Formats: sequence, C-alpha cells, structure tokens
Amino acid sequence: ILKILLSAIAVIVLAKVLPGVEVVSLWTAVIVALVLAIFNAILKPLLVILTLPVTIITLGLFLLVINAAIILLADYFVDGFTVSGWLWALIFSVLLSFFQSILHSGLKKE
Repeated sequence: ILKILLSAIAVIVLAKVLPGVEVVSLWTAVIVALVLAIFNAILKPLLVILTLPVTIITLGLFLLVINAAIILLADYFVDGFTVSGWLWALIFSVLLSFFQSILHSGLKKE
C-alpha cells in the first residue's frame, strides 16, 4: 500500500511539472498508480515476450515504447488522468520510473 501511495505522489508531482500530463485529484493519482501497478504486473510481461525480437534488435530501447503504451492505456481507462500524446507518455514513464526508484529505495532500508 505504501508503494502505491508513493507512486501516487510521484504521479502528482510529474503532473505538476509536465505540461502534457494532467491529474485531477489525489484520489485519481492513487487510482492511476494502482492501474499502472496492475498493468505492469500482468500486461507488461506479455508485451515484453511478444516483442522480444524487436527489443533485442533495439538493444532494449523498445521497452520505452512499451512503457509509454502502458501509460496511454492507463490514460484511456482512468477518468481524470490525461496524457497529451506519445512523447509526453514516454517522458512521463521515464521520469516516473526514476522517481519511483528513488522513493522505493527508502523503503528497502527497513
């Protein structure tokens, strides 16, 4: 639960910083964090397996496209969360991963 809340905080911060991303409320950010966690747990491994040849050819850079697609899919399913396009989804996914790694690294020191 704490990881979801930290991810929601990262979503809110990025929505304030990036002009192409908008989150209506804290509750919406929590839902976005939960939806992204579910998509990353279920959908992302399937997409990685299906696109493995392309990922190998691009030396792993195609994973950024998969992350952006998951962000846009979350945009489609969650009301109150909007991303203006592929570029903003790509930037959002990279920065979200960065902030999550920083925030979650503090949890591992328990």
